[in-house]
Amino acid sequence: MNKQHFSLSGVTCAGCVKTVERAIKALPNVDSVEINFANRTVTIISPHSAKKIITTIENAGYGAKEIIDLDKAQAEKIKLQESEYKRKMKQSAIGLGVGIPLMLYGLLGGPMRVDTTNEQYLWFCIGLIIVFIMWQAGKHFFRGAMKAIMHGNTNMDTLITLGTGAAWLYSMAVVLIPQYFPENARHLYFEASIMIIGLINLGQALELKARGRTSQSIRKLLDLRVKTAMVIRNNKDSIIPISEVVRGDIIRVRTGEKIPVDGIITQGQSIIDESMLTGEPLPVEKRVGDNVSAGTINGQSSLIFKAQNIGADTRLAQIINMVSQAQNSKPPISHLADQVAAIFVPAVIALSIITAIVWSIWGPDPRISYMLVAASSVLIIACPCALGLATPISTMIGIGKAAEFGGLIRNGDALQKASEIDTIVLDKTGTITQGKPQVTHYHSFTDTIDLFDLILTLEKGSTHPLAIALTQYADKFSHKKKVSLSSVESITGMGVMATLNNDNLLLGNEALMLKYGVDTDQVTTITQKWEQEANTLCYLARNNQIEAVFAISDPIRDDAKTAIDHFHEQGLKVIMLTGDRVQTAQSIAKKVDIDDFHAQLMPKDKLDWVKKLQDQGHIVGMVGDGINDAPALAQSDVGFAIGGGTDVAIESADITLLRGSLEGISDIIGISHATIKNIKENLWGAFVYNGLGIPLAAGVLFPVTGWLLSPIIAGVAMSLSSITVVSNANRLRLYQPGDK
Repeated sequence: MNKQHFSLSGVTCAGCVKTVERAIKALPNVDSVEINFANRTVTIISPHSAKKIITTIENAGYGAKEIIDLDKAQAEKIKLQESEYKRKMKQSAIGLGVGIPLMLYGLLGGPMRVDTTNEQYLWFCIGLIIVFIMWQAGKHFFRGAMKAIMHGNTNMDTLITLGTGAAWLYSMAVVLIPQYFPENARHLYFEASIMIIGLINLGQALELKARGRTSQSIRKLLDLRVKTAMVIRNNKDSIIPISEVVRGDIIRVRTGEKIPVDGIITQGQSIIDESMLTGEPLPVEKRVGDNVSAGTINGQSSLIFKAQNIGADTRLAQIINMVSQAQNSKPPISHLADQVAAIFVPAVIALSIITAIVWSIWGPDPRISYMLVAASSVLIIACPCALGLATPISTMIGIGKAAEFGGLIRNGDALQKASEIDTIVLDKTGTITQGKPQVTHYHSFTDTIDLFDLILTLEKGSTHPLAIALTQYADKFSHKKKVSLSSVESITGMGVMATLNNDNLLLGNEALMLKYGVDTDQVTTITQKWEQEANTLCYLARNNQIEAVFAISDPIRDDAKTAIDHFHEQGLKVIMLTGDRVQTAQSIAKKVDIDDFHAQLMPKDKLDWVKKLQDQGHIVGMVGDGINDAPALAQSDVGFAIGGGTDVAIESADITLLRGSLEGISDIIGISHATIKNIKENLWGAFVYNGLGIPLAAGVLFPVTGWLLSPIIAGVAMSLSSITVVSNANRLRLYQPGDK
């Protein structure tokens, strides 16, 4: 299966989207088709070649071009949008430039009818001028309608062509054969034909301008990429195109420059601004051995680093790709609009015909004129542009906004589900805590001067977090004296044992002490308080006598309490699932105000707890960073992976936080709420607009008020509906965490 991306042309409404989607899905073995109407792009997973897919789309009456280079495609898109905006504004000026004077002529008392032969000749010439202007200003509508008809489809262009064409044909018929029309039905509607085309072009131009701002997040990310890098080769600095950088190159980055590719610092130290990549406002200090990412900005001093990931493998490139793909996806709420759009245009044409029949039978004189006005108004006002834009434009902005705050949302489904979460489940280590244990307390019962040298030797080479904490602490006080141990043996889950000059040594937890008969009660008075403070105890015993005891704890993240408070403000129940001891879990839960906790859990236990909560009817968001969290992350309704976590956790999650902060999760949930609320506003607005607009255009108020909607006003209303949806969606760009 190939995953391919294409830009679309000629797609003007939700009906067009359904036509393209139906054509592609008719191909055999197509796994997925995701069309973004707001962005005019389609993502397809299928075994077919790009050429085959493009041909299929062209056969359906539309154009397509494969997107290979996102950067180039984005630049082309901006250029095309600017060109299209200018073209539509020009076409609008042509239509309105003739239509407005003609309309004012009628409003100021000029006779818009045919009563004499001279008037017949005059209006015939005007009619020919009008049809020429209609073609110049609206040929894209007429061509789109013809393509659709040739392929057995209908779209927005069909409605515009029928509405304006009917007005012009009726007017021309009155001019050519006025004797066949009652005197009071000889009114001309030439101005309506070009006014409608001019107004719709103007509306589309304004919509295009507003829509151009929706992909701002992608442009910001693309702007982070640099074009060149300073590479050190043969002891000389050379500036080369970024495409020529290879893995292993040594790169110099000066103060204030952007880092070109991912790598590891080999020389120097500096402050790196990672805010555009992670959403973290504070710069990060980096030293030799630390990782740096493409797109971040070097602050204080020059750095030299070794290139690791280049091109499409950089973290920035992967983020851009993920955000771009997610913006093309649809949240479940969009399916309602899709279902309506599939039958919308044929239904409107049917309603227009019914309206014409009703007016021709029961309408007052001149029935033909009233029939034309009502039927044309129904066609014009019902164009489903607003309906097609309602979901994708908000989804694009919402997912882009999340990326600004360091949150990568994989798809529209996760975006919507995040707004429905009522229970948030947190892992402890690396999520609530920093994941880097430290020695917090120490007490010695001996004067042995080689105590810390002994610990360094016992734990040498161990990668266990507690062992690392011990060695880091011991290294501060060690005399760096060599200690010769024999019979060193690691005991899984307990610690280590060894022999020193015929003395038996044990370093580990209480279980290790009990296994070899060491009495830990003798130090209970010291350790009891430490345990209550969520510390893990580590004992050093020589010949069954405790010589020292250490208290080790994993510090709580600085922002954990604030983030959990924000969860509570959002109405979420917060539960902690951990493999740690009950006492430790209880202490941490109390400190950060966790609602409930469960301790001493294995990965399967965490998975079972998530299932249990779901069985109780809860929508569960799971937050984790380790391999042991992966099953629960995959099972949860929405999985959040802390960005500093393992690749397995990140791959199992629906949303990835680039910064290691719980605050980011409450931000993303807030953005999700705001986005779905915005989508609902757009959908309701589009449905209400069409629900009220079509009956008004059909003339339901005429028997009571004598008022009938003009096709020109219908054109204005149709254009305004799209502009309103786009403008409302763009309000999301102003969203800040904490906004309601």
